Amino acid sequence: MKTLWLILWLALAGVGAQAQVAPSAAEAAAYTGLHAAALHGDVARIARLSASGSAPNTTDGNGRTPVHVAAFARQREAIRALAKAGADLNLLDRDRYDAVTIAAVADDEATLSTLLQLGASAKQVTSRYDGTALIAAAHLGHDGVVRQLIAAGAPLDHVNNLHWTAVIESIVLGDGGPRHQATLKALLDAGASTQLADRAGHTPLTLAKARGYSAMVEMLKKAGAR
Repeated sequence: MKTLWLILWLALAGVGAQAQVAPSAAEAAAYTGLHAAALHGDVARIARLSASGSAPNTTDGNGRTPVHVAAFARQREAIRALAKAGADLNLLDRDRYDAVTIAAVADDEATLSTLLQLGASAKQVTSRYDGTALIAAAHLGHDGVVRQLIAAGAPLDHVNNLHWTAVIESIVLGDGGPRHQATLKALLDAGASTQLADRAGHTPLTLAKARGYSAMVEMLKKAGAR
């Protein structure tokens, strides 16, 4: 029953993970070795397989390592065990996502904290958009995740291939509500630029005004936006 629940959860996670692709139910059911152990959080099995020579960075058909699988499944102790076995926490899957971005998109602060504590980077360029975990989290209004990533040194003013920064995405892809406001505040408090504009030359202040996001407008003005 527990296995069935986990497989169903992973199938749903693929929907909730936006452009990310979590293991499908069929993939999860077919996993063996370290991928299966990571999926189920079987720390003892991870230790046994690693001791017997299993490669910690082996990939599935979508380029997911056991660390990616553990991140999708929120198996934090499995991530710790894999790191101890020498797994690279910063590898990208075929869709160019790393474990940090997977946790960030899922609003999974606990898994993100584990990854960062173990040395995973918050600075990688990820996804088909040449973005970062910070931009993805800002887009979704995951303010707690944003604060963690900022504290871990995520690049505040990275510009993705849509020509958007985290500040811009918190506005143009947000709903102007409390969590996106908190996200914008965290970025501004950390010193993110208010002047970097989108491809059409629209500044964050112009974009917030156009959407009627009055609270964001006031925050930007206080931060010196023009």
